[in-house]
Amino acid sequence: MPLFRRPDGNYVSDVPATRRIMPFIMPTRTESAVYFEQELDLTRTLPFLEQFNARNPGCRAGIFHLFIWAAVRALHARPRLNRFIAGSHLYARDGVWISYSAKKALNDDSPLVVLKRRFEPGLDFAATVKFLAGDIEVGRSDQKSHVDKELSLFLALPAPLLRLGVRLLRWLDGWNLLPGGFIHPDPMYASLFVANLGSVRLESAFHHLYEWGNTPLFAALGRKKEVLGPGGPRTVCSVKYTFDERVEDGLYCAQSLELLKAVFEDPSSA
Repeated sequence: MPLFRRPDGNYVSDVPATRRIMPFIMPTRTESAVYFEQELDLTRTLPFLEQFNARNPGCRAGIFHLFIWAAVRALHARPRLNRFIAGSHLYARDGVWISYSAKKALNDDSPLVVLKRRFEPGLDFAATVKFLAGDIEVGRSDQKSHVDKELSLFLALPAPLLRLGVRLLRWLDGWNLLPGGFIHPDPMYASLFVANLGSVRLESAFHHLYEWGNTPLFAALGRKKEVLGPGGPRTVCSVKYTFDERVEDGLYCAQSLELLKAVFEDPSSA
């Protein structure tokens, strides 16, 4: 049992010994990563979005917004997926936090903005769209985020001091001594990180998990495309997941992601 409490989660003790030992024999997220791919059928998704946008002209939604909403529902319904490893111990995260990236503009030289938000249970789709649109608008503005200010301060240090500082912060995090002021605004401390590659017309790709922070699940959402199946042509998109297996077994994770898929593919019945 850890000596200190964390500001972002509670220690989980009621897990089998085979799972408690995993962080000791696989200490990094890189060696603990497993990969999973889904094909998302947009047959009912696209008409739902068209109807929503027709009813809400000032609140335009897309595939990305619906994917986030479905992910929030799955994470609240399947709480064992919303756990993380820190300092070789397993924790249940305090709330559902999702981080995501967006380009400030669709060109090669445009910087990437990374955003993070907490999502409460029972949030309807319209509220989710408004929250995300507001976050992206602020992120694409000239306003500096907390993370931008923090990075500017750290990057002003000489490289040896910066490396030492990062090692110190990792050590503090491993012992649950890193203050909440560092953790809460940092997008690498989240339940899920989503990269919307479809927004820049790219196919989905398996992404690495970051050793910094404690995000155990990464999703890369790809572009829409037409496929030909037994029933004729369909519009689909793919999503590729990278998951820290130390958090929960593969079956629980797969069933949780199947729930996400069901909500995304048929949002009217969710």
